[in-house]
Amino acid sequence: MPRFRSLLTLVATALMLAGTASAADEPAWQGILGDFPKTEKAGPFNLCGICVDHASGDVFINISDKGFYRSSDAGKSFKRISDTQPKGRTEEPGCFLIDPTGKSKKMVSALVYGSPISVSSDGGATWKMMDGKSAHVDWCAVDWTDPDMKFVLALAHEKGGLLLASTDGGKTFTEVGKGYGTGWIFDGQTAVVAEAKTKDRPKPNLVRTTDAGKTWKPCGDYSPVGASSAQALPKWHDGMLYWLVDGALIATADKGETWKKICDLKDGRYGPIFGKDAKHMFVLTQAGIVETTDGGASWGKPIAAPKDLKGIGGLTWLEYDPKSDSLYIMKMNSDLYKLARK
Repeated sequence: MPRFRSLLTLVATALMLAGTASAADEPAWQGILGDFPKTEKAGPFNLCGICVDHASGDVFINISDKGFYRSSDAGKSFKRISDTQPKGRTEEPGCFLIDPTGKSKKMVSALVYGSPISVSSDGGATWKMMDGKSAHVDWCAVDWTDPDMKFVLALAHEKGGLLLASTDGGKTFTEVGKGYGTGWIFDGQTAVVAEAKTKDRPKPNLVRTTDAGKTWKPCGDYSPVGASSAQALPKWHDGMLYWLVDGALIATADKGETWKKICDLKDGRYGPIFGKDAKHMFVLTQAGIVETTDGGASWGKPIAAPKDLKGIGGLTWLEYDPKSDSLYIMKMNSDLYKLARK
């Protein structure tokens, strides 16, 4: 009998230690907004976007039908960035952008429902809206090298991959055609766009223009993850454009003319989000958030998403603040979750 009790004690202790270890392995995500969107009288989708200024650490959020809010204290408090600003809602990550070159305070917003594509040159204090034809789009790309942002691309929402182009800063838009996905503009003439995956095109390619969207030629046999959604927008960092494609991460240093595979990457969903330097990246995968500090040569164990987020999907946004070493994750209509890593 004593021997049996000892065995039970050992089993109970082992189970307790296993449970403790399991709990310790779970990332300590914190929901930081609570009822704030409702207090601000948000629309029915509450929180619908996040973007972090990696230089300052400021966190920007988009509250449905109310506009943009800024936090300068790592998410402890938020204030409206201006009284007059675009309103509506975004849906997928990539619809809300801060100048990736770090050379200006420009911000760009593409709203699925609400205002047209809007540009701010002063960190959100004032906004200028493009033509009304850009009011119902999934994403946009602008020429960050041009102070006037004359070359613009956008994808009409639920219109069969209808690509729109402007060469006059959004005063007018023309229809390039259907069957397109996300893309990037390098300068006033050069851009790359992904073809959309369809039944007739199971393996789409990347296509490139050097005449501001008049003609397009194939430039890479790659299929970006979820090519037609804003979640598949490529990311710019230090003179390189990175793109998450099926099974890999690729990059170009010559404006999309040639591409190289950075690494194999399984089940990528969104990214890369850059950290403290060009070799520090995060990618959202189906298994969680993976991190590399050596430019993709190796990746750490996936960081699980918050349980209350209820899975990772097309509406999942990921951001990182290198100033406070904090990760942020959300979905449209969820809380904003923060993982402080120090």
